[in-house]
Amino acid sequence: MPPHSGPVLVDTNVILECHRTGSWRALANGYCLETTEDCVAETQAGKQNRERRTEVDETRLRQALGAVHSVSDRQLAQLLLRQGPALDRGEESLWAHAIDREDDTWLLAGPDKASLRYGVLLGYRDRLVSLERLLGDIGHRLRNRLHEAYTEAWHRRALNDLVLELRL
Repeated sequence: MPPHSGPVLVDTNVILECHRTGSWRALANGYCLETTEDCVAETQAGKQNRERRTEVDETRLRQALGAVHSVSDRQLAQLLLRQGPALDRGEESLWAHAIDREDDTWLLAGPDKASLRYGVLLGYRDRLVSLERLLGDIGHRLRNRLHEAYTEAWHRRALNDLVLELRL
């Protein structure tokens, strides 16, 4: 499949997994990646407990991203009014930003099941994408295996299970 040409919104987990597997540069060169200030902050939390290869240099991260969005109280309130599942702060701000976007070309990469549930409930199932698919579409060959939640097989299973559970 040809790579997506619009923005790809990435959560903290995707950023960390790309750093762990050495695929961040490929992903950032292949797509216009965007995230939120909360997700960037989460990449810096707990640094002392991470393996060296998963440490994220904040300056380099910001340079590689197409945009880092601040999320307003109004955007967060709009999200909370939709009464989806509980999300962590980074995912909450990423979804608050996503649903407030004027363009309709974004994709969202994040393996958290609550985030996936939120996307399915809001009708954005087709915009949810696995890290493995993104990397595959740009022809990046991984040196290190992705954790299961970042694979296309896990992503499809999780979405199918959610659709069945929610009876959509």
